[in-house]
Amino acid sequence: MAKVRVAAAQFFSGPDPLANLELAAGYVRDAAAQGARLVVLPENANRVRDFSSREECWEHSEDLDGPFVTGLAGLAAELGVYIAAGVDLRGESSPTVYIGSVLLGPDGRVVGVHHKHVLWDYEYTLFTPGDEPYRVYDTELGRIGLLLCADGIVPDTPRALGLLGAQILCNSLNSRGPDEYRVHVPLRSMENRVWHVAANTVGGPEHEWPWMGGSQIVAPDGTRLADAGEEEPGLAIADIEPELADDKHMAGVGDVFAWRRPDLYGVLTRPLEEVPAAAMYGPAPADMPPRPLPVALLQVSWSRNTEWTVLRAIGQVTFAGRRGARLGVLPELFCLRPGEAAQDPERAAGLSRDVLQRLSASCAEAKLWLAANLVEAEDGKYYSTVYLLDDTGTVVHRYRKTHLTDEDRAWATPGSDLSVADTPIGRIGFMVGEEVWVPEVARVLAVEGAELIVHPTSWTTPEAMHVAATERTEENRVHLVSVTRLDCPAGLGSQIVRADDFQPGQPIAVMRYPTGYWTRPGFEEQLLLDLDLRESNDKMMGYHLDPLATRAPRLYGSFTAT
Repeated sequence: MAKVRVAAAQFFSGPDPLANLELAAGYVRDAAAQGARLVVLPENANRVRDFSSREECWEHSEDLDGPFVTGLAGLAAELGVYIAAGVDLRGESSPTVYIGSVLLGPDGRVVGVHHKHVLWDYEYTLFTPGDEPYRVYDTELGRIGLLLCADGIVPDTPRALGLLGAQILCNSLNSRGPDEYRVHVPLRSMENRVWHVAANTVGGPEHEWPWMGGSQIVAPDGTRLADAGEEEPGLAIADIEPELADDKHMAGVGDVFAWRRPDLYGVLTRPLEEVPAAAMYGPAPADMPPRPLPVALLQVSWSRNTEWTVLRAIGQVTFAGRRGARLGVLPELFCLRPGEAAQDPERAAGLSRDVLQRLSASCAEAKLWLAANLVEAEDGKYYSTVYLLDDTGTVVHRYRKTHLTDEDRAWATPGSDLSVADTPIGRIGFMVGEEVWVPEVARVLAVEGAELIVHPTSWTTPEAMHVAATERTEENRVHLVSVTRLDCPAGLGSQIVRADDFQPGQPIAVMRYPTGYWTRPGFEEQLLLDLDLRESNDKMMGYHLDPLATRAPRLYGSFTAT
């Protein structure tokens, strides 16, 4: 496989476009001198956004034949490199301006242009979101997809580009949030198995929140090959092998595109106003009172022997009820040893049936709702099923795991539905284990109106917890309750990520990074937390950005294509 050297530059563009062109050219020349054949520049590399109206934005923005773009084009031709640059581009008439990514080829020609689809907060007051179909550009370096900053804080644009065959994502950012470096950029690589070259602005106003930097080059498995730090201008340079992105295999999971279930994602292509979440768009209604739901993470799983384990689980249920919990969540297949379901699914299903009866009795006694993942048998088939029991011990909903890993396929049949349980304690969605890596699962549940997602799991990597699970709340603004086995391979505890309703005056870092709560790993523990379901009815990530209401369903046909 051929290696390609790529670079991401980070710097701060001032108010003079020609000075910014000279600044950008210095980084491109430096990268080319080090052998880079693709250089990605930050968003709005042409000019700092110090304007206050759409008309002023138009005045200071660029045309494709303007001096900044043509200057970069001449540089690309001179050096024989590809350049992907973020440029604020004028539309056909004032005051329409798009936030653009321009890909220039080594002959100096424009290979492609992407208009940013999802804008970050204040940008909605100055710019027009793009609405053109997604495209991937076939180049001698590989297949390149373009995106910009907030395009990647939700899963849709990177997923669409991945499904179109992108091997390399060129991402121009202008981010002041810590989430790009730590969450969005690495996750979009991992969940789509693509290379990601991300260039961010750095520095800026001395006494305000600065742009975060963190330009980086990430491999399809999430390995950070190079980064430029978060404080100073600089370059990140690394060698990549674009063809490796054609291998969509994730360790412990399987092929991340083959395990998708397009038949279950239809709601993502329905018009925005026709989905259950339409009633939740925007801020929570002013007259909506707090809706606290005390949730208990019941961190217990197989240890010593089966009976000991079941008694520990029942004890957890009883204790949670005494503490005032309304909902308890148990870990993935908690009453079975790792691999036991695959070894003898019939026995595992029989044991699960007995455990369910005992849990039912304990729920009725404790007056507690409970989500428990067990093995279910029906008509000679076996399922990894999450049972939702109410406070009388009655099974009121069941979710059969729909996205199976390679290990699951040895014994389990996939479920046929991603549904939300509408209950007296709230609207609850479900996922199990490695389904946290499938962006469509949480996205579908959020669009279907879930206020809380319960997630019995057994963490296999730190990234599953700190990156994927954190993202599912941030991109959907819905509470996520992940409860792990004591013997999980990653050696981590359980986690709650809160939806955190937006409040004016929030610092940018708080605005963009949901609050997390954790238990300690490896031993029986119980975390009780009041989750306010009102927060999940506030879909605002800032003053102007609603990550559900700004979707573009008409462009998501590839999500449901088989």
